[in-house]
Amino acid sequence: MSGYLIKYHRRSGQVEFSKFDSLLEATKKRILLDRVNDDPDLEIVAVASQSEANLRQSHSRYFSAA
Repeated sequence: MSGYLIKYHRRSGQVEFSKFDSLLEATKKRILLDRVNDDPDLEIVAVASQSEANLRQSHSRYFSAA
């Protein structure tokens, strides 16, 4: 199962996501980004999903403005 890193800006609704080979890799990247993130409106999450389509469905709140 692939890992995905989602960066979601709450105020603007802007979303970026990246696919990783595993949830572990996505989580490691999330931890690195969390250390330098000083924007309280930026939400950074790592999730596992079978596909991008499943990700967009299971975490639709991140993609509703996209």
